[in-house]
Amino acid sequence: MIHHVSIPAREPQHVAEVLAELMNGKCSPFGPLEGAFMATSGDANGTMIEVYPERATLDIPDRDDQVVFAENPAPPQFWPFHILLSVQLEAEEVTRIGAREGWRAKTFGRGMQGHKPFFHVIEFWLENRLLIEVATPAMAQEYRDFLTGGETATMSDPESTRLMRATHVNEPAGKTA
Repeated sequence: MIHHVSIPAREPQHVAEVLAELMNGKCSPFGPLEGAFMATSGDANGTMIEVYPERATLDIPDRDDQVVFAENPAPPQFWPFHILLSVQLEAEEVTRIGAREGWRAKTFGRGMQGHKPFFHVIEFWLENRLLIEVATPAMAQEYRDFLTGGETATMSDPESTRLMRATHVNEPAGKTA
């Protein structure tokens, strides 16, 4: 079980406030790093998302000590990172929050091109840069059913892999198959 993650944002407090709203939780400063905030859910698992200023990094210190914060002078526009966050809201409320913020929030099925989706998620793009997949209660159940129902073997089949990649790979302009 993952209890918390840390993510970057241009506006950490605002992003943490929106995440807290999605989780029906609270936003508060994250003490160890100036300018960082955390969204806590108050759920039984202690779910928390730490939101750091976009230039923050987690580094191994020179001495054999605990993690330290440093700075990346050139953070990327996008990251190869995402999480699936289960919330108690329905899809309409999640997409309304995204629309209010001017952030992309749209429901998609995950799976193989041309087949019934394995499960659905709402792609909720924080600051239109960082993907948080949001699952309503029904979507979360659909996800659990897929992962615990023995259907995951389908994902390792070469043809299934090809069909999944067909919907998720952004080919460079002009490239042909």
